Amino acid sequence: MGIKACLLKVFLILSLSPCSSLFGQQVEMTKADTVQMLAREFVTLLSKEEFTAAVKRFDPTVSAALPPAKLEGVWKSLLTQVGSLKRQLSTRAEVTLGYDVVFVSCEFDKSPLDVKVVFNNSKEIAGLFFVPTPPKLETPPPSASESSTDREVLIGEGQWALHGTLSLPNAAGHYPAVVLVHGSGPNDRDETIGPNKPFRDLAQGLTARGIAVLRYEKRTREHAIQLAPLKESLTVKEETIDDALLAASLLRRTDRVDPTKIFILGHSLGGMLITRIGILDSTVAGFIIMAGSSRALEDVILDQVTYLFSLDGAMTEDKKAQLDAIKMQVARVKEPTLSSATPSSELPLGIPAKYWLDLRGYNPPEFAKGLKAPLLFLQGERDYQATMEDFAGWKQRLSSKSNVTFKSYPKLNHLFIRGEGRSTPSEYNVPGQVATEVIADIASWIKGI
Repeated sequence: MGIKACLLKVFLILSLSPCSSLFGQQVEMTKADTVQMLAREFVTLLSKEEFTAAVKRFDPTVSAALPPAKLEGVWKSLLTQVGSLKRQLSTRAEVTLGYDVVFVSCEFDKSPLDVKVVFNNSKEIAGLFFVPTPPKLETPPPSASESSTDREVLIGEGQWALHGTLSLPNAAGHYPAVVLVHGSGPNDRDETIGPNKPFRDLAQGLTARGIAVLRYEKRTREHAIQLAPLKESLTVKEETIDDALLAASLLRRTDRVDPTKIFILGHSLGGMLITRIGILDSTVAGFIIMAGSSRALEDVILDQVTYLFSLDGAMTEDKKAQLDAIKMQVARVKEPTLSSATPSSELPLGIPAKYWLDLRGYNPPEFAKGLKAPLLFLQGERDYQATMEDFAGWKQRLSSKSNVTFKSYPKLNHLFIRGEGRSTPSEYNVPGQVATEVIADIASWIKGI
């Protein structure tokens, strides 16, 4: 899922401060009732496109960072992906780390989506996310295998330490082990998307085949609130690379893990960044790239939006205007004059300039040429996010390397779940599991190294 480009994992961390006059005052309401009402009214403001009114309620910091035009751009970018907002369906509230979190379930033209609004103790909005709506009937996760055990671990230390799960085969011995590196967005350790949990599937399938697996909460999920003030300076180093390296280091110090057989598996954005991870850790035994893009991220985003616009037929004037705007943003990323001072409103999906500058000059296949460890590339042929064009890009550039393996699967999508026809965002809301042949191919490759 190129950064924020998995269309059901779009997220935004804000720090909004609504004024009471915007939301009105309520008497004799419980705290949960009040924050749910505030969240519904906030979503109503977005749906009415009253961005100027909303910005007037921001605190000074966010007023400077998120003027009306930028808030409008964020909202309209979301609508290009999921269609117009038809209605609000329901709300639910929970308390997390002292914050009141409200999920406003909404029906959009193309897909259901929850607007997740986080309130602090002063009932100011401290976070805003757009996340998949859980299905009403989610299939229960498979029970833990009798042949393996899950162990809670901590990746790194200090303020950015991450909680994770190490899955180990029960039988005696020292096992090869794999670190799972997420795609874009604030993913949990299972890389949950709707009812689907591809990293859980990989962990259970690989441990059943005698391979230990380490998966963990992504930094942008576990430390979302702490990262909010730093979002303008965030790069893939802090988002992904540093924690993958720490996870591999932890495995080398883990009992019953063979320290000479540590592998790193990257999915989507994680796959795209595998070669940057690889050049920083020469002791890794091998790398697995699942649906990793071989092209510039801004080009991938443009292709994804173009594909989505094609799903429902004719290119309307509104779609054309939005597509033209994205093309201008992509061109802005490529301009030599791009600097850290360039407003994020001028760049694709509102991603800050420092993020793009960090990726400038990064050509994943060229970096891969310098890796000595074996590489395994896996690709779903129905994937519209990292496409067969990306897969071909890897093959073309790495054809001279003898320790590279390529395999694609005709029926699989971006999550390596089976389906039919053209893949769509709504497909991610259909319960499924990572195809057994993918897990078997990974296990066979690892054991052959």
